[in-house]
Amino acid sequence: MNDHLVRAISTQANVRALACVSTETVHTVCQRQETWPTASVALGRALTGGVLLGALLKGQQRVALKFEGPGPLKKILVEANAQCQVHGSVGNPHVDVPRCNGRFDVPGALGRAGLLTVTKDLGLKTPYQGVVHLISSEIAEDIAYYLTDSEQTPSAMGLTTLVDQNSSVALAGGFLIQALPGPATTSLDMLMERIQTLPSLSEFLPHGAGAVLAYIFGEIEYEILGRQPVYFHCSCSRDRIEQGLVTLGVETIAELASQSEKIMVSCEFCKEHYVFTPEELHRLATECH
Repeated sequence: MNDHLVRAISTQANVRALACVSTETVHTVCQRQETWPTASVALGRALTGGVLLGALLKGQQRVALKFEGPGPLKKILVEANAQCQVHGSVGNPHVDVPRCNGRFDVPGALGRAGLLTVTKDLGLKTPYQGVVHLISSEIAEDIAYYLTDSEQTPSAMGLTTLVDQNSSVALAGGFLIQALPGPATTSLDMLMERIQTLPSLSEFLPHGAGAVLAYIFGEIEYEILGRQPVYFHCSCSRDRIEQGLVTLGVETIAELASQSEKIMVSCEFCKEHYVFTPEELHRLATECH
């Protein structure tokens, strides 16, 4: 099954809903990041959360999530857009802490105290930025808390990433439910109760994102608005890497060029390598003036 996202709305419960399957996307990112199991689960949840937030945007708008904590994982970075394209990285990919009650201990890896910073590029002069404290470091609860507290939109989110015996991502996906403006309804209360008792997402995700929404809504009426693909995409390019080198300043670039050796720069997200010769570095140093 290809990765995909499904949008829905329920006028009966007065909510909008998103659900997605992101298995291949998360698998691709974790392979490139060379993550160990607990790091894969943490990054997978954050990537799926990023896809769900990105799907709320329009056009060329983008969103970035940064989770920072005192644990060995250090940080998680995710960037997504309205086209459900996403990429991400972790501060320390080689993290696999002991399980906690049989579950991957993401809070133990990230740290149980920290910050979530959400930055939205809405095409305005200044990006919007909101910062909240991590309330559980489980990722889904932290994003839902951000949406409810910082954006004043009551939200519920569920995220999952499963890793197989070979330490490869076997399943990933999630959902986001948001209350729409207007009075609360008894159907909304019923919906939130169902979410609280929701079985493992792994029971529904193999059947697609639509199956997740079907279970969540149950007898509550809702309408599917559309479906779109979800996939990994990195916006790095040689030009952007050159722009990054230029920010080092003329002295640093000239020093690198004087070593008479090629240098290799790797993208933090996709790990693509870009090689620059001394001659190219001299040219960049000249352009800095």
